[in-house]
Amino acid sequence: MQENATLRSARISTLDFPEQKRLAMWREVYGRGITQVDIEPIGDAPFHADVTLSMLPNVSIVAGSRSPAHYSVTPELAGRGRDIIAVSMLRHGVASATQFGKELIKGVGSASVLTPDDPSTSTLLTDGSFITLALTRPAIMARVPDMSSAFGRPIASENAALRLLMRYLDVLLAGNELENPSIAHSASAHIIDLAALALGARGDSADIARQGGARAARMSAMRSDIMGRLGSSDLSTEMIARRHGISPRYLRKLFEQDGTSFSAFVLAERLAKAHAMLVDRRYAHLNIAQIVHESGFGDISYFNRVFRRRYRATPSDFREAARREWRD
Repeated sequence: MQENATLRSARISTLDFPEQKRLAMWREVYGRGITQVDIEPIGDAPFHADVTLSMLPNVSIVAGSRSPAHYSVTPELAGRGRDIIAVSMLRHGVASATQFGKELIKGVGSASVLTPDDPSTSTLLTDGSFITLALTRPAIMARVPDMSSAFGRPIASENAALRLLMRYLDVLLAGNELENPSIAHSASAHIIDLAALALGARGDSADIARQGGARAARMSAMRSDIMGRLGSSDLSTEMIARRHGISPRYLRKLFEQDGTSFSAFVLAERLAKAHAMLVDRRYAHLNIAQIVHESGFGDISYFNRVFRRRYRATPSDFREAARREWRD
């Protein structure tokens, strides 16, 4: 893909194909049309697969689930694919991957690193799920010049950069932010930085990756975690830092580098949540005190004060205006 490429995405499932032709069509559309692999199911159960493809600048993301099968890059197919490096992360199930005569998967949470230039076989031995990144070779080699050292060995599940990469991808794939071209470009750069760290980038390249992708991915993951816990009365720097394996001091530093603070971010998001609930018909059955509690505020007087400062009107004003609209 070119540097100025915009996001394209698609979901492909065997359920989209006629039942009697699912395997044949999956082999043709996915196996030969997209990934340049031969596919051979394992066992007698009906074959099924469901994947989502997201194509960003220099990065393609393939995520989904499959039934047991071998996915083989044969000598005939080797070299036909794009000029990429594939990093495939096992999320669930039992799998193996071999290239250069070496086993490249070490259980759930680990990743294999494959080059399409040489034969390989990736096998799901049970139903499973995965995320595979296709990284353009020039982009990843700009961060990891000695890519040859990454081939023939797995990336262990204990690899901190790999774990952070998985969390970042989960956040990205759960929303629709990648539809924004500028966000897609930034996310692509962050993915490459994190992949480079997981692959063993060193020296100046590693420093650049840590300052870019690792920091952005950690902030993205923490913000997502905070957003899911706004209603918790025990939400704190200590809780979030512990959940993300960093110190509270470092967490505060990350927010400061982002031009804010942990407490300011939490307050702004709690106010935004309360505002959204006040004007949403789905929460019409809740009174203002209940919405205050659901938004994570413990003191209604404090809530009223900061809400009015933020929105230049009282919560009651917004609720009454919303009720008039609901009646119209």
